[in-house]
Amino acid sequence: MKRPAAYRSLLRSGELSRRAAAARAHLHSCELCGRRCGADRLEAPLSGSCRTGARAVVASWGPHHGEEEPIRGSRGSGTVFFSYCNLACEFCQNFELSRLGEGREATPLALSAIFLALQEEGCHNVNLVSPTHVLPQVLEALHLAAGAGLALPVVWNTGGYDSPEALALLDGVVDVYMPDMKYGDAATAERLSGVPDYPAVNRAAVKEMHRQVGDLLLDEEGVAVRGLLVRHLVLPGGLAGSESVFRFLAEEVSRDTWVNVMDQYHPEFRARLHPPLERRPTPEELAEAHALAARYGFVRPRAGRPGSR
Repeated sequence: MKRPAAYRSLLRSGELSRRAAAARAHLHSCELCGRRCGADRLEAPLSGSCRTGARAVVASWGPHHGEEEPIRGSRGSGTVFFSYCNLACEFCQNFELSRLGEGREATPLALSAIFLALQEEGCHNVNLVSPTHVLPQVLEALHLAAGAGLALPVVWNTGGYDSPEALALLDGVVDVYMPDMKYGDAATAERLSGVPDYPAVNRAAVKEMHRQVGDLLLDEEGVAVRGLLVRHLVLPGGLAGSESVFRFLAEEVSRDTWVNVMDQYHPEFRARLHPPLERRPTPEELAEAHALAARYGFVRPRAGRPGSR
């Protein structure tokens, strides 16, 4: 089962160009993420929380073989890591990118060339990592790349703090949504990521993502071609609110949601200032999170299976 990338039909109708222009207009008073800060991102000095202006900043790109199995496949996922972020996580595992901004600015043409190079290298998809704050730049580059023959599915690999306006622009563009669900509790979200409304914004976003693309659909090779895949990082001391997250997915999204319960947390950035984030989760804490996921019908994704149970 091969499916054309969702944005190909929007390219033919001219809608992809219109979406790119509409997204660009948001830069004058940005509300593309849950912060809805209203910053004019075309002015200097930059005032937005994401510290990103007219151009995206790219930290690195290339085939990635460490993603979830349905994303990486046999030839790798074509990841593009963007610098800066719309969140402010005290324990960020990639803080050199998200907080320090390591990387280089890329014009839309240069970004489109990256997308095409990933296709040329045989990657299964274009995997946009932390893309929410560069949505206008991505859509402009995607329009250019699609016009030059790009046909890979797009993976929106996000922290999950996307606004309704952003998701409306992405409807029919994104093939696979891969959001984080970081927290089940607003107070924890405020203390650790500076966004007290994260659970509410995140859950509304995940519901809309699922409305757009449905449950994860795999091709004959076990590679995702469309759908939702949720990531949930287990934090020490139960800070991630795992049961609340799993209950929400089971009751309000779909019991066939693919959920990756991630166990690779380790202290980074300013984590040691926020006990118990100064340590890794214990084996017992990890086992409890996996047991909770199983109780609600979720398991780690496995290629070749048409659901999560």
